[in-house]
Amino acid sequence: MKKMLLLSAAAALLSLSAAAQTPTFDQYFENKSLRVDFALSGNAETQSAAIQQLREEPVWSGPKHNLIDKFQYGGYYINVYDKASNQLIYSRGFNTLFEEWRTTEPAKHESQSWNNSASIPYPKQNVIVEITARDRKDMKFYPLMKTEVDPKSIFIDRGKLKENRVVAIQQNGDPTEKVDLVFVAEGYTAEEEDKFIADAHRFAEALFKTAPYDQRRQDFNVWAVAIDSEESGTDYSGKGIYKNTALNTGYYTFGVDRYLTTQDMKPIRDAVWNVPTDAIFLLINADTYGGGGMYNFYACGTAGHPKTPEVFTHEFGHSFAGLGDEYYSSEVAYSEFYNLDYEPWEPNITTLKDFGSKWKDMLDATTPVPTPATPENQELLGVYEGGGYVSKGIYRPKQSCMMNDLKAFCPVCQRAILRMIDYYCDREY
Repeated sequence: MKKMLLLSAAAALLSLSAAAQTPTFDQYFENKSLRVDFALSGNAETQSAAIQQLREEPVWSGPKHNLIDKFQYGGYYINVYDKASNQLIYSRGFNTLFEEWRTTEPAKHESQSWNNSASIPYPKQNVIVEITARDRKDMKFYPLMKTEVDPKSIFIDRGKLKENRVVAIQQNGDPTEKVDLVFVAEGYTAEEEDKFIADAHRFAEALFKTAPYDQRRQDFNVWAVAIDSEESGTDYSGKGIYKNTALNTGYYTFGVDRYLTTQDMKPIRDAVWNVPTDAIFLLINADTYGGGGMYNFYACGTAGHPKTPEVFTHEFGHSFAGLGDEYYSSEVAYSEFYNLDYEPWEPNITTLKDFGSKWKDMLDATTPVPTPATPENQELLGVYEGGGYVSKGIYRPKQSCMMNDLKAFCPVCQRAILRMIDYYCDREY
């Protein structure tokens, strides 16, 4: 009996110790944001990070309990440590377009520097802000930059930015307990603002007609931010067409005609500085097929192409839920994007190096691994070779999926989406 009491007391102490180590929002943060603008510089072999600007902004819409990101998604992490105790009090993973550029042929011969941005809850005391990057050679994270931040510093920009027209498409509750999806206008002139708002409504309806979002509409707030461009449309650099637009988007990213992105995060973050923002979609006023998406950064697509709803949902799968591409035969600019000796971090593709960490628990015990891509297995959840831009060595859960051929999300992708929704809604995930 005495031994059982001692064990119970020890367990209680361990529980109290764990609770003491769990950061609480009100202890460390104020209900606003610290925006960290930084440059990523380098080439295929090396990279570095440096702070460009810190900004105080009036809204924090992220979760207040899920402060430590357990997903381990993305090519980068921003970590925040309390200076006095060195305790990790906030973390979040993300991707950038610069990371993709480092896998292209030009990066083998030249160096570049690109603007990036991330927001963290505003600290009450001095903190250490760290940016780490994942090394593709071993898939581990290594520090790129550490800097101390004094929240009272006179060098933090506290000025107001332009207040754009903001329309609430739907509001379902406290931003810290909902997913705040923000559509940002690109290539819409002042005279086309109403068209943008109508397009944003149309895209929102398309998302909430798609499983599993159709079951979780009440978990979302949706906003439309109308920023005006001088000209309609976007750049087609491969055709010599350039437009004066607010966010500097364009096709032919890395020379791929359908890859539509922007390199510069700063004007995007400037546009949403006073809006609750968890996920950003740049709605581009063009009708040519194209788009792009990077995890926890932004996604974008055109408003006028017939495949627009599917492209939006696909690209949002990247940026919101960290889903990987499951196709393997389309043109891409990447060279050896995945290290086949390790598991990719994306939840819906595998190299089978650690399949137990992916969707093995969702398979029927009789399903062969790998699974033959035969007609009779068309609807079978399995492990089909081909994905992540290569035909051999990477596997996907189903023969057809939104992340492959723009059909319905497979069960693996749906589970990943639901987990991300729960994270932002401050539930267990």
